[in-house]
Amino acid sequence: MKQTDLVIIGGGPAGMAAAIAAYDQGTRDLLILDREPQLGGILEQCIHNGFGLHRFKEELTGPEYAARFAEQVEKRNIPYLLDTMVLSLETGASGEKIVTAVNPREGYLKIRAKAVVLAMGCRERPRGALNIAGTRPAGIYTAGAAQKFVNMKGEMPGKRAVILGSGDIGLIMARRMTLEGAKVEAVCELMPYSGGLTRNIVQCLEDFGIPLKLSHTVVQIHGKERVEGVTIAAVGPDKRPIPGTEELIPCDTLLLSVGLIPENELSKEAGVELDPVTNGAVVDECRQTSIPGVFACGNVLHVHDLVDYVSEEAEIAGKQAALYIQGQAPAGKVFPVSGKDGVRYVVPQLVHQNAKPFALYFRVGDVYKNVRIVVECEGKVLLSRKKQKAAPGEMETLLLKEEQIAKITGPLTVRLEKEGD
Repeated sequence: MKQTDLVIIGGGPAGMAAAIAAYDQGTRDLLILDREPQLGGILEQCIHNGFGLHRFKEELTGPEYAARFAEQVEKRNIPYLLDTMVLSLETGASGEKIVTAVNPREGYLKIRAKAVVLAMGCRERPRGALNIAGTRPAGIYTAGAAQKFVNMKGEMPGKRAVILGSGDIGLIMARRMTLEGAKVEAVCELMPYSGGLTRNIVQCLEDFGIPLKLSHTVVQIHGKERVEGVTIAAVGPDKRPIPGTEELIPCDTLLLSVGLIPENELSKEAGVELDPVTNGAVVDECRQTSIPGVFACGNVLHVHDLVDYVSEEAEIAGKQAALYIQGQAPAGKVFPVSGKDGVRYVVPQLVHQNAKPFALYFRVGDVYKNVRIVVECEGKVLLSRKKQKAAPGEMETLLLKEEQIAKITGPLTVRLEKEGD
């Protein structure tokens, strides 16, 4: 049984940022565990630029962004174990956390820690979750799998593609496939709005003349050995295909960009309370979960649009984990935080009455124009901000300052109201 003060599960941008923050807060006995052969997580296959605009005020590729943090990890001599799969997280009788892992070098490991940061990231929703009619031919990939083939293995998944879903990975792969010589026939989106960032719609689709078909979905996949085409159809307000709108598109590849799911199997088995909307942990403003001493950050907590926000949030979790180890956990009443009137979810879901300044991260459920975002507590408006446009694909943030936090005496609500109401 190894012993360490802090174990960080995940060596992507969230895990590295949390480790650096914990180290800088005075916790030097820590360890990063990651199942990949190198630090960086999913960023290693994201070779396009656009990362770091908020954090570093410059455009970086995914590997460049990851390298900035990996250099800081190395500079501080923060230890890490790669090719290491974490099997379980348990809470001991005296409150310590026991992490069980396995790797090719040390074999079976058990690590006793005072605190744990969950930073496992997320995974893509597969075809099995979609119930699309048809056989099981070759040529069907998640957008992330196709990205790995093209960017890391130098292999093209196909020459003529249709993309289902307009999440950011799907939009970026539409451009990437086009640049590599493939023909992207269309990007189909079930919803009446795109799930990706506006800049990606412009730079990845409009700049290349790739059609975005909103309120459309794939209803059938054709082909036995290999995809030969897909039938798409328009959908109504009930998200069901409208008879008579079917269109056959010949293609040899179907890429799926239909959502990301936080990797919370470890969290569930450990007994961490999960939010049914985010599929991530329920946390307070310190990013502490329902289990004292277990913190969560990054895409395992809720799916982010920008890695800059992942790093920002992970630093909160790392710093607060270090303070927890040092016996400085927050005290006082805890109030719930929720969204309504257009706000799908809010993170954190809990806040201490005596909290220090913190940010609320949230997403809306539809596309709204000319609205006001209102944060209120028991009928008192703490913060109000005008927004020309709010969309589900772009995460919103609001910073609560000391004077606003001082007015928190009960549950917090974040809502939208139309300008002029």
